[in-house]
Amino acid sequence: MITKLPKWILWGGAILAFSAGCVNTAALMGFARLSVSHVTGNVSLFAAAIAYMDARSILYIGALLLSFLAGAILSGYVIGQTSLKLGRRYGRALYIEAALLLLSYWLYQQHDYLGQLAAAMACGLQNAMVATYSGAVIRTTHLTGLTSDMGAAIGNWLAGRAISKPTLGFQAVIWYCFCGGSALGAFLFAKVGYDTLFVPISIVLSAAFIYNYVSDRLPEKR
Repeated sequence: MITKLPKWILWGGAILAFSAGCVNTAALMGFARLSVSHVTGNVSLFAAAIAYMDARSILYIGALLLSFLAGAILSGYVIGQTSLKLGRRYGRALYIEAALLLLSYWLYQQHDYLGQLAAAMACGLQNAMVATYSGAVIRTTHLTGLTSDMGAAIGNWLAGRAISKPTLGFQAVIWYCFCGGSALGAFLFAKVGYDTLFVPISIVLSAAFIYNYVSDRLPEKR
């Protein structure tokens, strides 16, 4: 249970959720018409493709699911832990994520469906990178579990039980930031198409630079 939330976690979670919302909306509105920031809906589509024996969809959606998984594996390899702690190699992971988003943009410009796979890998990396803090599960690329946790907390509060208000507040921030990023992504995609991806690319690159700048100056690093 979170009792006090460091500002770097609050701001980091907020901007990464905003970025993921923007990426996912651009992916959904593009020619591939599939989500890249979460898995559940795509698993349902994958199962439906199997039921209808649609070999092309089976292969493509299956590859999309594996790309998200590959991103999460890469995150675990680079960072090595699931609990958030300042000083770990999040900056390196963020630079890799930005590179994957740049690759996805280039592939989208070629009208190549592999762009969707690169974007899914970037989201899988980000989602695994931001995992837990003080026992609270933190996800920044989808809202299903987070919404369930918020609902359960509100239910406990209505029943007169103690809840962690910082945890609930942080979850609400992530929820609204993802929604805000999605809204901006939809607006920009209608205007500039896949150039929308330069917003999340800029966000992730800036976050990586700022994180490395701050963490390199921690007392335990000197």
